[in-house]
Amino acid sequence: MSKKVFSSGGTGGYHLGGAGKSISKVAKPEDAVPHNGVPASKLKQHCLKEGVLFEDPDFPAVDASLFFSKKPPRPFVWKRPQEIVADPRMFVGGASRFDITQGMLGDCWLLAAVAALCQYEGLLFQVVPKSQPLSSKDKDYCGLVTFRFWQYGRWEEVVVDDRLPTYNNRLVFLHSAQNNEFWSALLEKAYAKLCGSYEALKGGQTSEAMEDFTGGVTETFNMAKAPPNFFKLLTKAQDRQSLMCCSIEAKPNEIEAKLDNGLIKGHAYTITAVSKVKANTRKGPVEVELIRIRNPWGNEREWTGAWSDESDEWKMLSEEEKSNIGLNYDDDGEFWMSFADFSKNYTRVEVCMLSPDSAGESDRKRWEMQINQGSWQSHVSAGGCRNFPDTFYLNPQYIVKLEDPDDDDEVDNCTIVLGLIQKGRRKQKRVGAQNLTIGFSIYKLEDDVDQYMDNDRLSKDYFLYHKSFARSENFVNAREVTGRFSLPPGEYAILPSTFKNNEEGDFIFRMFSEKAHGSSCMDTQTQIEYKPKKVSATDNAKFDEKFKGFFEKVAGSDGEIDAFELQRILNQAFKAEIEGKELSLEACRSMVAMVDVDRSGRLEYPEFRELWTTIMEWKNNFKTYDKDNSGDMNAVELRGALAKLGFKLSTPVLSSLTLRYANRKGNINFDDFLQICCRIKSTFESYLGYQGKSFSLDDYIMSAVYT
Repeated sequence: MSKKVFSSGGTGGYHLGGAGKSISKVAKPEDAVPHNGVPASKLKQHCLKEGVLFEDPDFPAVDASLFFSKKPPRPFVWKRPQEIVADPRMFVGGASRFDITQGMLGDCWLLAAVAALCQYEGLLFQVVPKSQPLSSKDKDYCGLVTFRFWQYGRWEEVVVDDRLPTYNNRLVFLHSAQNNEFWSALLEKAYAKLCGSYEALKGGQTSEAMEDFTGGVTETFNMAKAPPNFFKLLTKAQDRQSLMCCSIEAKPNEIEAKLDNGLIKGHAYTITAVSKVKANTRKGPVEVELIRIRNPWGNEREWTGAWSDESDEWKMLSEEEKSNIGLNYDDDGEFWMSFADFSKNYTRVEVCMLSPDSAGESDRKRWEMQINQGSWQSHVSAGGCRNFPDTFYLNPQYIVKLEDPDDDDEVDNCTIVLGLIQKGRRKQKRVGAQNLTIGFSIYKLEDDVDQYMDNDRLSKDYFLYHKSFARSENFVNAREVTGRFSLPPGEYAILPSTFKNNEEGDFIFRMFSEKAHGSSCMDTQTQIEYKPKKVSATDNAKFDEKFKGFFEKVAGSDGEIDAFELQRILNQAFKAEIEGKELSLEACRSMVAMVDVDRSGRLEYPEFRELWTTIMEWKNNFKTYDKDNSGDMNAVELRGALAKLGFKLSTPVLSSLTLRYANRKGNINFDDFLQICCRIKSTFESYLGYQGKSFSLDDYIMSAVYT
């Protein structure tokens, strides 16, 4: 292949004359949605046809892809595998946890998860598809490599070019023990692209990567509070091919502090085996619970206590027993220790269940899963925790109906595992974003719930007079918070929230259960309840007596008024409401458009009379819901005011309105309120007017633009 390269010529995405297919819900990794719009197959086809090597425009070989807060410590050179070694391959003799060697980046959490993934070949090849050539000796080589990651409810196909940062012709970051094997280095690069840069991978929890590799859900255990049967739980997790990692809690100044026993604080380890062995002691044979752990640093540091490499304890095992557990004494960063010593030294264990299907034999149990997407928006749906009683109820609310108890539950309860994941925070590190502190609360709905409903949601008073039934153990600044609960049958409301109010972010909320249970978002359903009021001839006569002469004076000889003239009239009429300011011309244009049936841009007297009656009703409505007489209305007051007028809006629609019209404090003034009412009324009437009829693009644009 000739030494040419292909690039789209920009960093905004691939441009090959067509976008990739967008799939809203993907169940299998092999059906992954292209991360940047264009399928890998199409990119590869283009490169091979043109005889060029792929250069990734969205993750270029520049310093900004490495670090966002500083320059590289030394000049790195980006090289393709075939420029580093003579015979580059993705895999050499398959993949192994021993392939993984950490580079200069502090991402041991990622390496620990990769090592866990390596234990199950099928899972690894879901993330790293096989048969991807890395040398121009192969006719299918074009410098493009594909990976698949689970991202917030769907699988995504992530494409990178095969250029890797090097120094003195050696890979700088994660690499394999064999210098011609490149799957681990390229996997790290693809994950760095997903997160925004290599630097974005510094510091994290293994649960994050384990879930992105599998789509599973991770339960985190504090060893000080671990259940009595925790070893059995780990054994069962191993049988189900769960990925498992562990760590030792550390203070900020103790991160990666080396202990005398060979362990490291604040460092991520992989649990690679859980086993019981029969030891021949002086008192006779006894069963010993052992656990095998790997340090991502490789041969640099291992446990030195009981059951460590070549310790005397191994003399108590037969050769057959040693062979059964795969014992070796290599200096490879992997070691055994008793479960008792493990429990004394390690403080945190993360177990990632692979999927809603719990593995097993004939007694296999199936997990049911439901996923909800949501967001916290300042002044709309970011209510904070219970410490903020005036806003807590604003958080997204989900209702779960538990009806069918677990088959093997002694008290006929229902088991659910809840997982709350905040989206995209690691990628926002470049702009200084950190994980929000998040958690969730669970409320059991009793017979009195109906009296606390407000616009199809639980009102503030409900949470003032009811305690939570259960909640996440803590609010933490992790990507995900999970919890396992055994709840009596009944209806429950679950509120995910940030710890502080008015903190913004997107999230997904997953529920796993042994039996299928119904769940949905508790929210106002957007409904059209607005009905024009009929005005009697008597009322029209009274109106004409008061206003017709005034209208004719302003309108002049043509008998019509435009938005400029309407602005002058309303500024006189609404002096109190606008407090010496002026109603905007934009608001007046919206009012004219709302009643301008013939689209002349001007109002005749009957149209003016209809408009005046309507906006007087809106003015009174604004005063009623502006309870503190501030001249502004918050999002909650806005929702109530619009519902009273017959415009019941869901939270997403309310969110759109506040984003469009609210000030920095999230409030709506009178002028903006009039614009909102005009646009919603016009939109509703357009929707009703075109039901059952053809609605051309011209119709849609005119309807949207004119109001």
